Amino acid sequence: MSVSGAFIVPHPPLILPRIGKGEEKKIQKTIDGFHEVAKRIALLQPETIVLISPHATAYSDYIHISPGGKASGDLRQFGVYDYEMTVYYDKAFIDALTLLAQNRGIRAGSLGEREPRLDYATMVPLDFVNQQYKDYQLIRVGLSGLSPIEHYRFGKLIAATSLLINRKTVLIASGDLSHKLKEDGPYGFAAEGPEFDRRVTETMADGDFLKFLTFPEAFCEKAAECGLRAFQILAGFLDELAVTSELLSYEGPFGVGYGVASFIPTGADPSRRFDDKAEELERKKAETARKSEDPYVSLARLSLETWVKTGKMAPLPEDLPAEMTGKRAGTFVSIKKNGRLRGCIGTIGPVRDSIASEILSNAVSAGANDPRFEPVREQELDSLIYSVDVLGETEPIAGKEKLDVRRYGVIVTRGDRRGLLLPNLEGVDDVDTQIAIAKQKAGIQPEEACSLERFEVVRHK
Repeated sequence: MSVSGAFIVPHPPLILPRIGKGEEKKIQKTIDGFHEVAKRIALLQPETIVLISPHATAYSDYIHISPGGKASGDLRQFGVYDYEMTVYYDKAFIDALTLLAQNRGIRAGSLGEREPRLDYATMVPLDFVNQQYKDYQLIRVGLSGLSPIEHYRFGKLIAATSLLINRKTVLIASGDLSHKLKEDGPYGFAAEGPEFDRRVTETMADGDFLKFLTFPEAFCEKAAECGLRAFQILAGFLDELAVTSELLSYEGPFGVGYGVASFIPTGADPSRRFDDKAEELERKKAETARKSEDPYVSLARLSLETWVKTGKMAPLPEDLPAEMTGKRAGTFVSIKKNGRLRGCIGTIGPVRDSIASEILSNAVSAGANDPRFEPVREQELDSLIYSVDVLGETEPIAGKEKLDVRRYGVIVTRGDRRGLLLPNLEGVDDVDTQIAIAKQKAGIQPEEACSLERFEVVRHK
């Protein structure tokens, strides 16, 4: 079998004695788990190890595969000057994987490597592996800002490539869990931290990878997790395979969660197509949302669907409420897919003759012209969920104490730079964060002063 096994491991540098200098003894369960993983890999004797690293080259819209024939790295950033690791890449595998990604329309490849040297999230796991097994070539893969399903489907490509070129392959997903487990930890505490780790380790134990694809984005951000997208690739690597799942260890004494898990295939299981299951859940969610849409949201959907299918603006329906055709206001149209933002464009103040015309135009802009995303494609339309914010009048305020993230949106201005953030957004829980994001959108540096305005919205879903 080309897909021989897959493993989840953390990457704390201090687990290496030359860095930990005794502190590593506080995570002995993790050390024992690492040794067990290395032993199992040695028994599997893979020709190629694919290692997914959160600290390799990363892009928002592209999964990067490290190119070349070999790479080296060291631990100088941790004060260790007598250590170097060299790995040899499986170039035939890289070439085949890159070509397959192009043919399947997956945004992945080996272009644009920012840092060719090995990162510590790669070296820490391989240090343990190399103690028991060295007869392998490596594929190093970074993460991206693409959706969970796209990471999963990239994992499927890795498995398909191993079969295509007849490589006995093991995948290692290198990733810590939540960084918010303890008040006295390096990143503080959030209630979402322990809950995230509980859910993830439960999935490591039971092998129900659908959970990896359906965690709410805002929940993950609050938990300050590190490895989930690597785990999604691992899940795709094991697509349609029955597996023996085993959580080998979990602990988090330093305020960061460390989980070690093993997944060994035992045969085919076509029911384990978790990307299809996740997409079906999203379709049902969007269908339910569509049934309860008010005229504002229905108009936004009609506008974008007409544009994507015909390339033309939709005409305004004749039966719209009077407040939509007889009043003017700025509006924002937001689009989500699989729980993640897919586009958001709007106008601070009215620039068209009615709220309806404003929505009609902004919905097309949100789906086709948001520079952060590729234009929406027709096959995505059934999975999209829309919301429309109608903005009230803006008013200048003297300071941030006049803001309330649940009630008011904010506009920040410095010279000709202006940025806006809507109120009551997931993951924006305090005024300082609200202002910081608005300044970032405007290109205003954090230390630069700016004027503030606030506004209320009526949100339609």
